[in-house]
Amino acid sequence: MPHDPFTSPVAEVYDLAVVGGGINGVGIAADAAGRGLSVFLCEKDDLASHTSSASSKLIHGGLRYLEHHEFRLVREALAEREVLLAKAPHIVKPMRFVLPHRPHLRPAWMIRAGLFLYDHLGKRERLPASRGLRFGAGSPLKAEISRGFEYSDCWVDDARLVVLNAMAAREKGAHIHPRTRCVSARRSKGLWHIHLERSDGSLLSIRARALVNAAGPWVARFIREDLKQQSPYGIRLIQGSHIVVPRLYEGEQAYILQNEDRRIVFAIPYLERFTLIGTTDREYQGDPAQVAITAEETDYLLKVVNDHFKQQLGRADVLHSFSGVRPLCDDESDEPSAITRDYTLSLSGAPGEAPLLSVFGGKLTTYRKLAESAMHELAAHFTNLGPSWTATAPLPGGEDLQGQSALVEALCERYGWLPTSLARRWATSYGSRTWRLLGGVHNLTDLGEHLGAGLYTREVEYLRREEWARSSADILWRRSKLGLFMTPVQQARLQDYLNSRDPHSAYAA
Repeated sequence: MPHDPFTSPVAEVYDLAVVGGGINGVGIAADAAGRGLSVFLCEKDDLASHTSSASSKLIHGGLRYLEHHEFRLVREALAEREVLLAKAPHIVKPMRFVLPHRPHLRPAWMIRAGLFLYDHLGKRERLPASRGLRFGAGSPLKAEISRGFEYSDCWVDDARLVVLNAMAAREKGAHIHPRTRCVSARRSKGLWHIHLERSDGSLLSIRARALVNAAGPWVARFIREDLKQQSPYGIRLIQGSHIVVPRLYEGEQAYILQNEDRRIVFAIPYLERFTLIGTTDREYQGDPAQVAITAEETDYLLKVVNDHFKQQLGRADVLHSFSGVRPLCDDESDEPSAITRDYTLSLSGAPGEAPLLSVFGGKLTTYRKLAESAMHELAAHFTNLGPSWTATAPLPGGEDLQGQSALVEALCERYGWLPTSLARRWATSYGSRTWRLLGGVHNLTDLGEHLGAGLYTREVEYLRREEWARSSADILWRRSKLGLFMTPVQQARLQDYLNSRDPHSAYAA
């Protein structure tokens, strides 16, 4: 394994350099490192700071993709639900989805047929099958919606899934460098010569036997501008926006709502006190880093919800919103919602040249299979490549985890002074790594300063040390979602604390 290039005076040679710290980049880095390759990953911002933290936070097969005959994608995604439930039971949880029936949009027979396929296309061991429903007077849905269907999928903390894969890669020997931009790369004498710049302005160079372009919305731009090559595929940037409102209904079930334009919108229980509503589908032409919800998108989401639920919402009910840009491989579909969510891998390089593997498209649920496919594409260039291993290996925090409730009980039993609400949040964020967070702690005072919303400086230091957190946004919106619970004054105090620990953390995230 090469030395860390930031501490080494020479340009180190890695087997694999990965550009992009979203779910596909970290998934490939972890898979490759676990097969014995030396890996360097760079991300120009924080891990999961763009598309991979702006999803609907679902591990799902994609029920609506059946209408577009994406059977391979749905089958693979359905099977991955079970794999990810076992790999990361602290951040992935089963969830039931209620589909209200609106006969003028889709006939009942079509929905029943789709759910039958959904139940049987992929391996399903832990999740219950679909069934029909009748709604009574106690339903939160409007009185005219009297029947529907229910099926299973899973919820996930998307940004934490990225960070855990980055941790898994590091624990297999990979070097992970957020806030480090690849400014150029060129082939020479069978290697990639890669030039990088950190957010503090420092420069460095590495060499690699293969380069993976997992830059997400920037995948085609990276090929054109940084590699000075022609992109083999076009990319269509599709904006998806979500809103967060006060809890709209009781119960742990999510709703999948049909709309007149044949798109669907989810209403999902979120952090106990809220409902997450999304997503939209619209073409996006600007800088992916500047994407933000539009007034039209907000009104669209509110209308879909108000068409279904008794409780009516207005713009004043929107507590928070977020938007992301999905980089979908251009299949020339007329409608954004019909563009394939499948991934395409492009391997280029003449014989004797260092290979370039570019990742186009993909979805959160299938990141692990995408990484396996990427290693299959690169296998001919690495004769000592180890076998696939990620299907059964737990992600950090998923080791020796018998369930979230059992962990909460064990934490409260060992640390009698620990608030149950804090133990529950840690169990669902860090899993069995919570024991590491609490190492050497004997009382509440040992957790340090309370910054608000159950965030203590002990946890902040854990996130700085173990999870690459540097700014308040890293901690409040990606490593956790505590930004929804903390006042502006508390958030500013957190940033002041971070600045005092690391002057370079003062940049805007």
